[in-house]
Amino acid sequence: MIQLTLKNFWKKYKLHCIIWGIYIIYEVFILGFAANRFRPVGQYVLVYITNIFVFYTHAYLVGRVIKDNSVALKFLKILGLIIFTLFAYILLTYILVVLFGKLGIVEYEGWNFITRTFILSCIYRSLLFIGFATGYVYILKSFEDQKKVEILERQNLITQIEKQSLETDLVQSQNNFLRSQINPHFLFNTLNFIYNDTRKKAPMAADAIMNLSEMMRYALKQPEASELVPLREEVEQIEHLINLHKLRTANTINMSLEVNGDLFGLRFPPLILLTLVENIFKHGNVTHSTQPAVVKIDYKQNILNISTINMVNDGRGKHESHHVGLENVANRLKSFYKDDFVFKYYTDPLNRYVTEITVEVVNPMAKLNISR
Repeated sequence: MIQLTLKNFWKKYKLHCIIWGIYIIYEVFILGFAANRFRPVGQYVLVYITNIFVFYTHAYLVGRVIKDNSVALKFLKILGLIIFTLFAYILLTYILVVLFGKLGIVEYEGWNFITRTFILSCIYRSLLFIGFATGYVYILKSFEDQKKVEILERQNLITQIEKQSLETDLVQSQNNFLRSQINPHFLFNTLNFIYNDTRKKAPMAADAIMNLSEMMRYALKQPEASELVPLREEVEQIEHLINLHKLRTANTINMSLEVNGDLFGLRFPPLILLTLVENIFKHGNVTHSTQPAVVKIDYKQNILNISTINMVNDGRGKHESHHVGLENVANRLKSFYKDDFVFKYYTDPLNRYVTEITVEVVNPMAKLNISR
């Protein structure tokens, strides 16, 4: 444990230890040989304990003082700190001399050893290490400031790169938007040309083109998935879809759409009705002669009921294939109405597949509907 602590201490303060070692060796040996004068070991221990203590204490206090934003106040604090450190150095040296003298580490002549030489020596040494400590703090601060500048420059560079990327994405989005405006415009003009050209020659094909064009136009102007749409517009798309299938199959489809109640102003999640009707065409029997497929929409006293009924098409596989689309319908209803809705799907005794949606929907345009 002690070995690990020493190892961590050395790793953290290795540079400090090396610099202090070089400084002590310089003062003790080089200056000692130069002056041909060496002092007792106890005096060296006393001096360097005091010096090191004053160095780090003053450095810590200066580090706290320079954080003050006021220049005048900062100057006064540093001046006061220097005076405090001078007195602290003299007092600490005096205490250590007495203590080391009592322990026999150094020699001193009683308690009255404080002389002018002692005071001047303490002032000189304290000012020396005050200067070292102050320089040390400002060097560290300059490194920290430089590091902060590098971090800010790096962040600024990242910000500029992100800004440039956003600008590139914006240009790309604008280009895509322009293309999305041009391509549908060209498509609808072409469909309109084909419709006008085939209206007299092939009326059925012309009707199919018109229904398809209306469905595509509606799909392209769809709002965000989190928004409600007018239910009347969804019903219109169902009518277009039924008409397209009737034209495609030479009117062999036995299917009806029933709407009861005024849907003016009523809003509903998009694509739910379309999913239910597409499931009928994909998985149901819509050509049964006596059992027509039915899409029924009833709105009365703020209660909206939507139901679909179709014969199960056993020739296309099990009716469980409905479930992927129906699970999507349930999830969309839950995202809009939480748990305030009823959605059921089942096969009745007549082998008909039935879906039922019941939800309370307040129509904000109800008063206008009455006036109409």
